[in-house]
Amino acid sequence: MKATETIAALGALAHDTRLEAFRLLVQRGPDGLPAGVIADRLKVLPSSLTFHLQQLAHAGLVTQRRVGRQLFYAADFNAMNGLVAYLTENCCGGTASCAPACAPAETGKARKSDRRSA
Repeated sequence: MKATETIAALGALAHDTRLEAFRLLVQRGPDGLPAGVIADRLKVLPSSLTFHLQQLAHAGLVTQRRVGRQLFYAADFNAMNGLVAYLTENCCGGTASCAPACAPAETGKARKSDRRSA
């Protein structure tokens, strides 16, 4: 991922509704969700959601496909992983001593490096 793509992706995610929508789509997986379901779950008007989903699509973070009359949106996992890789590619200057600092945190669990010994 290039710097300009990273800036676009981060800019698109820098809004609470877009961030919530993206996280919902990441949780859903590659099948994605219809726009109406996303709007219902986020309690957002469909017209507002369309704007936000288009911002995410323009940044390359989500894909859109039509199934009958419905528009389905899904997270683009390659783009997401590319963004994370770009942000962490030179983590701690590549030294192995801080590798845990660059690893994603486990949800709901503290990493070993975060735990304090008593």
